[in-house]
Amino acid sequence: MNTMGARPFIKWAGGKNQLLMVIGPLLPPKIKTYYEPFLGGGAVFWHMANTRTFERAVLNDKNLELIQVYGTIRDQPEALIAALNRHREKAWNTREYFNEIRAMDISTLDIVERSARMIYLNRTCYNGLYRVNKAGHFNTPFGDYKNPSLVDSGNIRACSEALGYKVFSSQEDLSKESTRKVSLYHDDFTKVFFDAGAGDVVYFDPPYVPISDTSNFLAYTADGFDVVDQSRLAILFRRLASMDVSCILSNSDTEIVRKTYQGFEIIPVKAKRNINSKGDSRGVVGEVLVIHRGAAHKKTQS
Repeated sequence: MNTMGARPFIKWAGGKNQLLMVIGPLLPPKIKTYYEPFLGGGAVFWHMANTRTFERAVLNDKNLELIQVYGTIRDQPEALIAALNRHREKAWNTREYFNEIRAMDISTLDIVERSARMIYLNRTCYNGLYRVNKAGHFNTPFGDYKNPSLVDSGNIRACSEALGYKVFSSQEDLSKESTRKVSLYHDDFTKVFFDAGAGDVVYFDPPYVPISDTSNFLAYTADGFDVVDQSRLAILFRRLASMDVSCILSNSDTEIVRKTYQGFEIIPVKAKRNINSKGDSRGVVGEVLVIHRGAAHKKTQS
């Protein structure tokens, strides 16, 4: 296996592939522990795994299904590839099959089947948009694409290696995530900074402050991400900065974001976004990167 080819295996709202040329140079080349509490598609993490810039990584997302897919890719890549190929043996790129898979009760599926289902739906639904209703059921419609990619075996194997693939004996406790080089968590974003300190780096990519009423995309998890959460995030950012942790945060370029992070370095960037209820509100939009250069940055500069 070779992690040099590892890249996002799933499409995700606000993915950072297009901004890696900006974000990459802002990251110090040597990092003790890298934290990403809003993992999503993980474009920044994959970039860092490929360039081997961290000693350890702590990855978290509030979306349980998504974190389970990461765990399946790490621990059972070949089983996942086989499960995806079983979908491909069916009339998989049809509305009827899509609706059948979408309607499945995931509690009846094992972890590999559940992970394959999520990747299948992500690859074939409209715009690759993960959206759930208040009951937590996936409700994005069929995308009707002519030739979507479903099984990328090479990338799944590369991602598995980057996540620390290992054959465990039956005696080992898989729940002890802290013993791994890359640890996966499903928790509130504030609760994964167990021993963060100088020399560590955090990249925050939360659901954005909406730039308009129609762009208020909060269905990333069933409980959303509201103004109280944005306030908790700002408090956490300042606390980590006071501990000399290097912090980078992405958000929308709005007056409230700039005011909230006043005093920190703010870099405006442009990104193409396709998720909005109105077509004329999609396209190139303004975003910002908020930066605190902590000990990891200072060591690089010295």
